Amino acid sequence: MSKTGERAPLSTTDHDRGATGMKYVYAVVSRRAGGVSVGVNLNPNNACNWRCVYCQVPGLVRGAAPRIDLDLLESELRELLGDIRSGSFMQARVPVEARRLRDLAFSGNGEPTSSPQLAEAIDRVAAVRDELGLREELPLVLITNGSLLGRPDAQRAITRLAAHGGEVWFKLDRATAEGLASVSSTPVDPVRHLARLRDAAAICPTRIQTCMFERNGEAPDADEIDAWVDALRTLVADGVSLRGVLLYGLARPSLQPEAGELDSVSPDWLERLAARVESLGLSVQIST
Repeated sequence: MSKTGERAPLSTTDHDRGATGMKYVYAVVSRRAGGVSVGVNLNPNNACNWRCVYCQVPGLVRGAAPRIDLDLLESELRELLGDIRSGSFMQARVPVEARRLRDLAFSGNGEPTSSPQLAEAIDRVAAVRDELGLREELPLVLITNGSLLGRPDAQRAITRLAAHGGEVWFKLDRATAEGLASVSSTPVDPVRHLARLRDAAAICPTRIQTCMFERNGEAPDADEIDAWVDALRTLVADGVSLRGVLLYGLARPSLQPEAGELDSVSPDWLERLAARVESLGLSVQIST
């Protein structure tokens, strides 16, 4: 059962995923969503195939999602949505200005596409949403590093996501091999990564999500930024259908060893970068 009255209010700088007392379902105040986002955590083992230097997951380990109890996930979601809509959760846990239910996001404590049960989880979550009459107001979102979206099971999952009116938020923090590795702590081929992005966008409505930050007092250098903008320019020129770019800085401290090296870029820096993206014909949402 959720215990909403026993904890301090949530904020954009506190994504306490234990706030509900549940295993698979949580709620956060999301900068990007602009209100309350209900999260679905398929990685309660804190396992991910990447280790992004800005990651806020405690005790992060390398690995994949464990076997999920889908019945428990479904019952937790039904309970939490009921509490948010007609119980005490909003009043007890959410600031007045953020008391809007905005989306259902597959995110959590690792890479959700590492779960072979993702497609079934999407169907189950969508069924609960639709049963409660929330299809029109509560979109489904898959927040992913994109690294596994070349796999048939992951592509089946985002096909189901599209059928339920959802969208993919695909991580593209940098666009060179060196830049991608410096953020993800994992070798990433930028050509293959961009090919996965193209495939995802062809299957399901897709947004690019990008985190920019200073490291050791320096923002990403001009060559790295130019490569990232050029990658977007090529996608647009090739007719890849994208819903836009979610561009954000650091709002919460990293829990990785590199935490002390990281700091936020200035809002002006993000605005200048956003203007370059908008000049390509892509919409940009900035979250500082």
